[in-house]
Amino acid sequence: MTSFEADYWKASVRPSPNHGERAGGRKPDMILLHYTGMPTPDGALEWLCRDESQVSSHYFVSEAGEVLQLVPEERRAWHAGKSYWQGETDINSLSIGIEIANAGHPGGLPEYPQEQIQALVELCRDCGKRWSIAPERVLGHSDVAPIRKVDPGEKFPWKDLHRAGVGHWVEPAPIAGGRFFQRGDSGQPVEALQSMLSLYGYATEITGEFSDKTAGDVEAFQRHFRPARIDGIADFSTIDTLHRLLASLSHYSS
Repeated sequence: MTSFEADYWKASVRPSPNHGERAGGRKPDMILLHYTGMPTPDGALEWLCRDESQVSSHYFVSEAGEVLQLVPEERRAWHAGKSYWQGETDINSLSIGIEIANAGHPGGLPEYPQEQIQALVELCRDCGKRWSIAPERVLGHSDVAPIRKVDPGEKFPWKDLHRAGVGHWVEPAPIAGGRFFQRGDSGQPVEALQSMLSLYGYATEITGEFSDKTAGDVEAFQRHFRPARIDGIADFSTIDTLHRLLASLSHYSS
């Protein structure tokens, strides 16, 4: 496509042809964060802007903190793929997608530079203010596509973003002993866990059976909110952290 005027005043424009109309005239009410997961930032940016890739995002944040806008915010960028959150399956139509230059798990999961995170915080604040995006609607790709996706990864500093006014967070409960639930378990406590994950937004089926799907949703939750151990086992730390996140939602909706 031809150039356009950036929605974010600090962004430079690098147009991608990969976008369309937001379904049903939807407006973005979610920010979805990704890592590029490719060997080089330049290669990732080129791929997002190539017609044959059929992928894109609204923004690209370089390691040095440069922000590029690839798709106008009013348009539907192609970044989420098959995904789900709180009953919605067309996440692309209701989100702003941000790709963060980072080699990800394929590249050994390098740390995110401070300059990059600061630029991301400022971008998210700006988008969040303009579109009235709730803190709990700032999510990772792994949240909306558990098992299939693991970005932006367990080294992503969600806590730092929250301290800067971006995203939803509570301090994770310490990892300790006690009762836990895992694959093969069943019963009312498993059903209660599944209900809490579903209530928060995950596509967790409430069956009372701790399936591979449930374990994948638990891993996704841990990757975002309790990254010290990602094993798909619902221990006290995981369940308590999830419970306190749900309890704190009333603060944001009041």
